[in-house]
Order: sequence, then C-alpha cells, then structure tokens
Amino acid sequence: MSADNAFEDINESKANMDYIYNESDPRAYFQELKKLAYTIPDAAKPIFQQLITHLQRRQERAVHVLDLGCSYGVNAALLKYDLSMHELYDHWSDRSLVQSAPEDVVAHDRHFIDNLDEQEDIVVTGLDQAESAVAFAKESGLLDEGLAVNLEISSLSNTATEILADADLVTSTGCVGYMTEKSFERLLPAVTQGRSPWIGNFVLRMFPFDAIEETLAKFGYVTERLDGQTFVQRNFASADEHEQVLDQLRDGGIDPTSGEVEGQLLAEFYLSRPKADAVAMPIERLLQA
Repeated sequence: MSADNAFEDINESKANMDYIYNESDPRAYFQELKKLAYTIPDAAKPIFQQLITHLQRRQERAVHVLDLGCSYGVNAALLKYDLSMHELYDHWSDRSLVQSAPEDVVAHDRHFIDNLDEQEDIVVTGLDQAESAVAFAKESGLLDEGLAVNLEISSLSNTATEILADADLVTSTGCVGYMTEKSFERLLPAVTQGRSPWIGNFVLRMFPFDAIEETLAKFGYVTERLDGQTFVQRNFASADEHEQVLDQLRDGGIDPTSGEVEGQLLAEFYLSRPKADAVAMPIERLLQA
C-alpha cells in the first residue's frame, strides 16, 4: 500500500472538520477546537522558539518561517506575538463578534494585532490549501505572506517559489497525514534554493513518517525524532474516533500510551536538518542548549 493510500485510510478514523476549516474567519473553527481542547500549537511553541533562537545566532537578518497547514495563522500568532491558545480562544469567542460580518472580524483582528508587540524577529509565510483561511491570516496581519495551494495535487507557482527561497525554518503542527511525501517532493526544490532550512514536524503517532523522511533524505536531510516525548494535540471527538485511532495504532505496531487510551491524540516531533547540522548538534543536545 502506498503512503498516501495509508494516510487516506488512517484519516478515515479521524473526526472530519473540513466543513469549518475554510470559513471566511476562524470563529466556527475555534469554537469546535475549544470543545476538543486543541493544544498542539502551545506544546510546539517552546520547541520552535528554541530552533528560532539557534537560527538567529547564525544570521543577521530576521528568521523566515514557513508554516505548513497554517490555517488561520495560529502558529504565527503564538510565535510572533507570544500569544497562547487560551488567549486565541478568548479572542475569537468574544461575544461582541457573534453577529459580526467576516470583514468586521478582520478589522477587529487587525486592530488587536496592531496593538501587540512582536516578540520574535521573524517573518512568517503560511501555506495551506484552505484559501479563505490563508486570506484571513494575511489580511489580519498574522501572516507576512500567505500561499493557498494543495501540494498533493498542484505545483508551486513561480511567485510562490521565489517567496519560499528565503525559508530558514519550516514548521508544521498537524498537516502530516493530509500532506504526504508528494507535497514535500513539490516543496523541497523551492525551499532548498539557497541554504536548506531546518524542518520541524509534529506528527500524530498513527501516521508513518518513513516516506517523508526518505524524500527529505534525497535532498540531503537527516531526520531525528525527539525520543521519549509525546505532545497532546487534542481530545478525541467521539468514542468511535477513539476506538478507531487505537485500532490504527495497534495495526501499525504501535502500543498506545496511557494518554491515548485515556482519550488524547498524541504527536511526536521530527526534526530534519542538513547532515552537517545534525552531526554537529544532535537533537537532544540542541533542544537542551
């Protein structure tokens, strides 16, 4: 079975949120995420911050971050403005916004963001197939650049390829599984035009990373998994989802943890870097420094 077919089968076990993923603003999406205690961006934030700090030491310009599966600019909000998921839940569930038109929500967010201090010297480009979500994140000011493209079926435009040439760090907190090695095969020529960026992926444990790791290796990358640590993505949406994911884990030869058994989707962290960087400072030492 090919990797993309395997991912398709695994995705059948997960709750489908496509119906709210590409709205004109994030209110409905965040309402559902809050119910499920979606928290993976909070868990990823300190690791991404450590990577950004290391990269800042190596260069004089701002670190350019490419966030895959960026949706409404959540990781950009946490990294650029030191916000938390709790603060975003409060912000996008503000009762004053309940009857607001989408354009008013954009204006509300623009005012909110304009009054925040940027905590990190970074530039964030977001990439996602959800065109409306990317447009919101760009218009509100969370993203510096936004690219709406489904790399599973489409190639990058010349303009997008030029934008991605500056990437220093590629991040994702949940898109692996929807993005397979096909997406990385289309992405890597663009982001490796200059110096190859570091690539950090948080991957749900039932999704195999092997095919993506092999694709990265073709471009000179060494991939390390942060051993001994898992990260909560969210609670299961239903008993059916819980049961099916546990079955997927066991079918893949993975023993579910107590967290998964008790009701939480868990992810692991994979860091892919050029071989020289990985050899000079292995992941455990990098993230403890």
